[in-house]
This record gives sequence, C-alpha cells and structure tokens, in this order.
Amino acid sequence: MSEPTPADYRKLLIEALGSAPDANTTGPGLRTLFTPSSHRLALDPDVTVVRGARGTGKTFWAKALVDERLREIAAASYMMPRLRRTRVTTAFGLESEEPGEPPFPYKRTREKLVEDGAAPDELWAAIVLMALNVPEIRRIEGWTDRVRWTRDNPEAYDAAIAAADRESRERGETRVLLFDALEHLHGVREQTDRLLSGLFRLALELRLTTGTLRAKIFVRPDMYENTPKMFPDASKLGANATDLEWSRENLYGLLFHQLGNHTTPEAEKFRAATGTWRQEDGRHVAPVDVIADRKRQEEVFVTLAGPFMGTDRRKGHTYTWVPNHLQDGKGRVSPRTWLKALCKAAVLTGERHAGHPVPLHYDAIRESLSSAADSRVAELQDDIGWAALAVEQLENTQVPLQASAVHYAWHQGSLVSKVREQLKDERSGSGPRDLENPVALLEELIELGVMTRRSGEAIDLPDIYRLAFDISRKGGVPRMPVN
Repeated sequence: MSEPTPADYRKLLIEALGSAPDANTTGPGLRTLFTPSSHRLALDPDVTVVRGARGTGKTFWAKALVDERLREIAAASYMMPRLRRTRVTTAFGLESEEPGEPPFPYKRTREKLVEDGAAPDELWAAIVLMALNVPEIRRIEGWTDRVRWTRDNPEAYDAAIAAADRESRERGETRVLLFDALEHLHGVREQTDRLLSGLFRLALELRLTTGTLRAKIFVRPDMYENTPKMFPDASKLGANATDLEWSRENLYGLLFHQLGNHTTPEAEKFRAATGTWRQEDGRHVAPVDVIADRKRQEEVFVTLAGPFMGTDRRKGHTYTWVPNHLQDGKGRVSPRTWLKALCKAAVLTGERHAGHPVPLHYDAIRESLSSAADSRVAELQDDIGWAALAVEQLENTQVPLQASAVHYAWHQGSLVSKVREQLKDERSGSGPRDLENPVALLEELIELGVMTRRSGEAIDLPDIYRLAFDISRKGGVPRMPVN
C-alpha cells in the first residue's frame, strides 16, 4: 500500500468528519459508535439522570441504547454484561423506534393537555404505562382519556407497574425507559420546569419502589439545575446522576475512530499508518494507545497538523492549541464542534494552502475557529438565549473587562428589557435566576462556562464565544471572515 499523501488525508478529514453523525438527523451506526471511557456510567441502567450540554452525545446514546446490536457492542466495550440483560424503550423523544403510535403525545397535544389542567405526574404516569405497553392504557383512544384514566385509577396504575416489575424480574432483565429531547417538552419555561419536576419525581419513584424498572433521563445541565425538586428524597437524584464529559484524550480518540472507520481507501491508509487496528463487530477498533495515550495521540495528530501553530513552537503546539481554543469556560469541548472545526480546517487548507506539507495548515486551523464559534453561539441562542444576549452587549469591546464595565455595557444595551422581550417567545429557553441583579447574572454566566473570571477578578470570554461576537483580546486569535 502506498504512503498516504497530505491530499489523501485532507480528503479523508473532509469526507469522514463532514459525515460525522448528528444524532438528531442520523442515527448511530456500527462504524460511528465510539465508546469513550468517561461515558461508561451514563449507560449504567441504575443511573437515572445523564446531564449533557448540546452536542455531547445525549441523543446519540439514547438511540444507541435502544439498538440491540449497538447495545451489545457497548456492553462488550465497557465490560458491562448487565447491558445484555437490559430491555430499553424510548418513553419520550422526538421520535419512537417502535412502529405505530409513540408512547408519548406530540408537542401540540402536550401543550393542550397542560392548558386543560393535566398534572405533570398524571401525564408522565400515562406515558410510562404506554411505554410499558400496558393493555388497559393502550386500549384507550386519545391522551385526554389516558391521562384521566391514570388519575382516576391509582390502584390499577400501581398494579400495572407491579406486574411490569414482576415480568422483568422473571425474565431476568432490567427494563429501562429513556427520556430524551426534553428541551422540546413545552414552549413556556415555567411549564417545562413543572413537567421536568414531575418526571424527576416519577423516575425516583420507579427507582425506589421497583426492582427492575428504571428511568434514564438525558437532560441539559442548566435544565436539571433550574428545575424545582421539592419532593421527598430529591437529593437521591443527584446520587444517581452523571455527566457526559469529553477529555482531551476522548476527543482525539473520537477523531481517529471516525477517520479509521470511514469507508474509503484513504481510511485504510490511515489505519495502516497508525498501528494494528482490529476488525470487530463490523467496525475497526484502533490500538489502545491511539485511543487513550496522550503521547501517541500527539504523534498521530502531528502527521495531520504539524507540530506547531506556526513556523516554530512560539505559537503553540497543535495538539493542545486546538482543543484549548474550542473549550468553554468550564474546559468543556463539544465533540460536534471539535469534528466540524477540523473538517473546516481541512477544507480551508485545500482551498488556500494546497501545497502545504501536512493536511492541515495552522492558519486554516486558526480560521476554522470563527466558524466553530458561530456554530456554538447558534446553539447557545437556541438553548440559553439570554446568555447569548448578555454576551452580545459586549460586541466590539476588548476583554478582559472589569465586572463594572460588563454591568455598564448591559445597562447601556438595555439587557433586562431585551431578555424580557425574548422570554415572551415560547421558543426561547429558560431565563436567568435573577434578571434584575447584574452581579447574579455575571455569576450565572460564569457557572454556565460562558464567561470566566481571571485571578485578578477581571472578566474574560472563551474564544468559542468571544469570536462569534467580534470581541477582541490583546494577543488573542482575531475573528476571521466565515464563508
């Protein structure tokens, strides 16, 4: 086999990362299933709450878990044999994996039920019985009557749950009900919080009162934190929660897994050049050091991007520079943003630096940050719109700023009025905890990772947010035009 050329690798980066899975539109597959070590706990049937920001893998895992073959691969990869004895059903999401009517009402029906006074615990009880395929509820036409039935027949509800628990116990399995896409629960924030609170309460009830029935709730961290949990034993939810986190080694492991599992001859060359990959369950599995050893990962990445972000080490090392500039204030990097940024860098290199001796040119990597920042801010506007508005008021300034300067910019920009107006839109996300208090607003933005506080108390912004709003930093990466 001939040695891979920079053009070969550039083509592979564009094709493999350009088609990297977006779980909302394409489901996970054998080749794209990557099992980072830090996600093991999220798949444990006894873990009730899985917190993850946009793009960290919530829907990916929700879809992978209901697929028997992918679940088997995860069980083997994580050495979690219990997953093989687990039956998984989507109880709530954007779509159902089962043919026919889904076990949950669609959004307009949900909102009408809430408007008509359906209590969250009654609605979720009906959804759980539908997901468990209980005949008494399945026979009822329409969600209004199903919710009414669960309200009027508490003994029958308890009996159905007990029967499902007994059946699972006799089959020697755990029955897991998945709840995903909860940001689409309701258009009004207060109603979303009420519904989520009811779901958390019911999930805990299943955990405490049955031996084999479990709920697994994939939810954004800010939604989990903001939801009132005023019910008995609520603290136990936190004890059964985990976070979808991506370490630097996980991100590079994902990158190399995607490259090695593409279907082109260039992927075969990549595998041949990076050690002994084994074929297993319809996918290629990289050598352990390529997946998890920092030194080896840096050696491989240098073949793709060169060692430095310039002509020498003064501009930084590519291996650390790229994830460092994609992370938020909490040090988190969205894997979706990571793959898209490297794909964009490959495209820019092909257009502007085609003769470069390695597949990715450092200037193209730097330019790809602006594109990644625009994508990340678009997600922020969808998820936490008020936070995006708060950063927008600092446009054309320079960080770091003193907190008083941030407060002044918000006052001058009428941030409070703008956020109030934004929250009138039913599609907007949750509002801040204390909109009128700029000190509290700033603290909440720091908690969210949108801003950071330097040791001297000055306020700074991570590049992944700063660049999208054309906010400069002395000596920092400048914003580049985005095509």
